[in-house]
Amino acid sequence: MKKINTIIFDLGGVLVDWSPEYVFLKEFRGDRAKMDWFLNYICAWDWNVNQDAGYPIAKATQERIALFPEYKELIEMYYGRWEEMLGYTHEDTLAILKSVVDNPDYRVYALTNWSGETWPKAIAKFPWLSWFEGILVSGDEGMRKPFPEIYELILSRYNIHREEAVFIDDSSKNIEGCEAVGIKGIHFTGADTLAVRLRELGVVL
Repeated sequence: MKKINTIIFDLGGVLVDWSPEYVFLKEFRGDRAKMDWFLNYICAWDWNVNQDAGYPIAKATQERIALFPEYKELIEMYYGRWEEMLGYTHEDTLAILKSVVDNPDYRVYALTNWSGETWPKAIAKFPWLSWFEGILVSGDEGMRKPFPEIYELILSRYNIHREEAVFIDDSSKNIEGCEAVGIKGIHFTGADTLAVRLRELGVVL
């Protein structure tokens, strides 16, 4: 096995807490069943990830309102109050990131499914994003995980050798996507397990 010299992090769910619940649980007065229904059928996940691939937020919002006009106010909140959905830093994972960033033996990047329109808000909130040697944002590229093109893009853009890289993501589908193009993947379930897996690959923390 080739020695790992490049570590690629996903952001949301790994280093950043993000959840529409921060807005909609309040709007539905704590009724989780109603909120879940709204987030599964009105502002559904498949709709959200379309914006992560670069679809314009204003257009997506208006199209959703046209389908569900009775939910106009709530639909407008999804991106209108998006900043409230952006929570905290996962400090335990951040400590792992800091460890590898500080080690000159490693190149460290981020690959994230994120709307290019909301990305500046993340940059403003999380100064540690400047630690990465490079960040590939799906919304700016017009493509997203788990499709192979985005993995190939980060490899080519930063001259990364796939057999010397590991990608960390909390989505099993995204891990399947990276492994399909020959990048070793770690399915993130927590910082402690991540540290163990990285050490098993010979990464010094």
